[in-house]
Amino acid sequence: MSILTSIRWRTILSLAIVLSIGLLYSHYRHSVWWLNQEVGGIFYEIFWCLLAFLFIPTRWAVWQIPLWVCLITCLLEFMQLWNPPSLNWVRSFWWGRMLIGNAFTWADFPYYFIGSGLGWLWLRLIFWGARLK
Repeated sequence: MSILTSIRWRTILSLAIVLSIGLLYSHYRHSVWWLNQEVGGIFYEIFWCLLAFLFIPTRWAVWQIPLWVCLITCLLEFMQLWNPPSLNWVRSFWWGRMLIGNAFTWADFPYYFIGSGLGWLWLRLIFWGARLK
């Protein structure tokens, strides 16, 4: 039980760090425009990996969560090509744009793969670091 608690606390701390960096990064507008837009996908992927791991902190999840997060995020990217009134209404809010996006771009996909890879590495460090204690 102490390992599970340690994993959860490490995950909560990691979530706070990634969420803070991601939100600050989304408001940082002093660099190259493509860097502002697409690199945020890395933080987005890592955040969702950590959030899922908070609820499923198992060895199996270390491998499966990043794969599923990447797949779902890629599907969400393709959903941006679909513009029914209900999705446009959700996208009209800041949180809707942050969650499901509002413009399809092929340039997002490499960042999703990089973010999922870093998410896998982060989960692995949390899991194995807690097991070593």
